[in-house]
Amino acid sequence: MLTFLPPRQMIALAAAGSAAVLIGALIFQSLGFAPCDLCILQRWPHLVAAVLGAMILLFRLPLALAFFGALAALTTGVLGIYHSGVERHIFAGPDSCTSNPVGMGSADDLLAQIQAAPLVRCDEIVWDFFGITMPNLNAVISLAFAVLWILAYRAAKRSA
Repeated sequence: MLTFLPPRQMIALAAAGSAAVLIGALIFQSLGFAPCDLCILQRWPHLVAAVLGAMILLFRLPLALAFFGALAALTTGVLGIYHSGVERHIFAGPDSCTSNPVGMGSADDLLAQIQAAPLVRCDEIVWDFFGITMPNLNAVISLAFAVLWILAYRAAKRSA
């Protein structure tokens, strides 16, 4: 599976994929689908993978660093599985799952900010397509990216 691709191409695909997932998440957010805490947490490993892949490719860094790209992709994949379980009430989610930080100000300002802030719960499905939710998609796609990173790492180790 895809071992016919050179390691740098596999890294490019995986890193570009993570960047595309981030862009997609931001587009959904701009369309009014506010992210919960777990959604935001799933974005960070994608950012790490995208930046790491770009650095490996642009600066000709050692391909063995693909190991860390695989860890990032596996991390967001596992978070996606966890979030999927929270949405379906299989696992307990975080106690507080809000999308906006609380600011400083008077008690009246604080109350107004809390009342105006959209509460996004991690255990509610915000969007689905035939029963497939965003965390479901993230889990599957991220695990596929992890496979690409692992294949690139193994190919780099074989050629070293």
